[in-house]
Amino acid sequence: MKKAPAKKAGAKRPAKAVAPAKLAVRPEESEWTPEELQEVLTELHEHADRLRAELREHEEEITVLLRDSGDGAGHDQADVGASSFERDHELTVFNNARDMLAQIERALERIHDNTYGVCESCGNPIGKMRLMAFPRATLCMTCKQREEKRAY
Repeated sequence: MKKAPAKKAGAKRPAKAVAPAKLAVRPEESEWTPEELQEVLTELHEHADRLRAELREHEEEITVLLRDSGDGAGHDQADVGASSFERDHELTVFNNARDMLAQIERALERIHDNTYGVCESCGNPIGKMRLMAFPRATLCMTCKQREEKRAY
């Protein structure tokens, strides 16, 4: 009997196939097919990989900007203002990418624990078509619209 090779520390685990029938769907929708679920998993993993690379680049840029910002001595106000704007912009982009990566990781967790497709607010199915268009969705359209109305 052969033993399975030991996992390397930090190695990516392959995306496990989840029984699509266990994922929530709206009454008028068909169950998730393995192909549909694999499409969503592939998109989420590829997007996560792109974001991780983007985050590494932004970390390097932010490090350079923070190191070069100094105390402003010898720089005129326009230079200091431009540096501050650039640094703030990089931090904003970095934080947005980090938040999006967290949403993707949350979606992957929900797929693996079979809670993907269930609205986190009302508990009803989000809708397969919505999830295929926006795989990070955690709210059904009704709850999302309600949330957006409250924001105004």
